[in-house]
Amino acid sequence: MDDIILIGMPGSGKSTVGVVLAKALGMEFLDVDLLIQQREGALLQALIDAQGVERFLDLERDAICSLDCRGTVVAPGGSCVCREESIAHMRALGTVVYLELPLEDVAGRIHDQASRGIALSPGQTLADAYRCRVPLYERCAHITVPAGGQSLAGTVEAVKQALAAYPGARPS
Repeated sequence: MDDIILIGMPGSGKSTVGVVLAKALGMEFLDVDLLIQQREGALLQALIDAQGVERFLDLERDAICSLDCRGTVVAPGGSCVCREESIAHMRALGTVVYLELPLEDVAGRIHDQASRGIALSPGQTLADAYRCRVPLYERCAHITVPAGGQSLAGTVEAVKQALAAYPGARPS
């Protein structure tokens, strides 16, 4: 199978679902946020604070566009859809799965917003980012899977079923 790219808002479960999904499918797992931190030698929030949101989005784009993997579940950051080049590269890597979560659930899952490394412009709220990004997630995704109101195992199973039913998902 080519790559599976999990997109969605911070708190939607990209990394958590990604690790379990990769294990269940016998695939590798890659967290783009960790890749950026390793490359830059700083935490995401420190990068955003020091360099600004636009520069951070460029760093994220560069990290995503550098990916050349196969058989990997990829969890990019929640702002991965903010650069067209990132969208194009993710779609070229494999099947993009949007983990859809209502704003109320997103807000309820994020307890460390000030230090989590969420790419928010000055004055922008989580709700503002949600309204801006949801149409981009929908446009980028090949598949949308509801990620709320169920267990981690339930979300992983829902992603597996959606992938099995998606004609564009390429078997290994």
